[in-house]
Amino acid sequence: MSLVNAHNEWDPLEEMIVGVAENARVPSPDPGLFALDYCEHHESQDEIPSGPYSERVVTEAHEDLEAFVDLLKGEGVTVRRPDITEHAKPFSTPDWQTDGEYNYCPRDVILPIGQTVIETPMALRSRFFEPFAYKEILLDYFRSGAKWISAPKPRLLDDTYRVRPESGLPLANLEPVFDAANVMRVGKDILYLVSCSGNELGGQWLQQILGDEYRVHFIRGAYEGTHIDTTVMVVRPGLVVLNPERIREDQIPPVFKDWDVIWAPEMGDTGYAWDYPRASIWQGMNFIMINPDLAVINDQQSPLIREIEKRGVQVAPLRMRQARTLSGGFHCVSVDVRRRGTLEDYSA
Repeated sequence: MSLVNAHNEWDPLEEMIVGVAENARVPSPDPGLFALDYCEHHESQDEIPSGPYSERVVTEAHEDLEAFVDLLKGEGVTVRRPDITEHAKPFSTPDWQTDGEYNYCPRDVILPIGQTVIETPMALRSRFFEPFAYKEILLDYFRSGAKWISAPKPRLLDDTYRVRPESGLPLANLEPVFDAANVMRVGKDILYLVSCSGNELGGQWLQQILGDEYRVHFIRGAYEGTHIDTTVMVVRPGLVVLNPERIREDQIPPVFKDWDVIWAPEMGDTGYAWDYPRASIWQGMNFIMINPDLAVINDQQSPLIREIEKRGVQVAPLRMRQARTLSGGFHCVSVDVRRRGTLEDYSA
């Protein structure tokens, strides 16, 4: 029986991969890292603060991940972790050389849909070989009967990236490129955010791979920064949290047209370790559902917690102190591989 079975964001959780903070670092400068992550704060890629994160950042992130894992295990969830990797080691393709970043955000790396798990063609060179940290886990899933595929590896040449373009996205549409966190599963409806971490060709490739059983909905012109999970978060069928700074009422995805919408309240700032954060304050709405009646939310987000609880959902508040430094809240640092449920059509 396949160990992979994930059709949405809320069915009762049975197995999850949670990231690790060890050896987290900022990669060496390159055109993509600058164009997609750092050009807002620096004039040239040589100013990128490459190197390891401070011991305090890594220690606090590790402690918060371990507390999250303990909660999951207490709810009967099987938890797997990626291999701890030495990210400072350089690697190359025939076209470029770089080094790594971290294994903190498995949400970006692998995408389970149904009983298929997809290694995604991520936007940053530094994350090109990040799936290797999950190989033993993926082999177990494959042996259990899951389908395991990898998207075509992108070349990520210099012209893939554009620094502060006058129009269009910094990520060019030259080949399929997307992070798994650009995707949100709502049964047969798959939301795909077109942004700096996912281009049009990436969404087209995903639709072709998934076939007619699924409908990939492109979200354009809402949030073009990176991932979907600080803009749209699904609680359960009929209830969704939307970011009021990024989505207008006339932009609500059609699958949610008859749903109850929580417009995310003001977020509490969890702080960050540098002069500027890697993630916006909206990292606070990056939560995970253990089941339709239990959410794990950053403990600093009291207004959001109250809004969720008003809808009859229990909340487990936990610390995630370095979410803005490392760009990863509870949804980012985990990937739900198996949930107890079947494929449903929620827009029928």
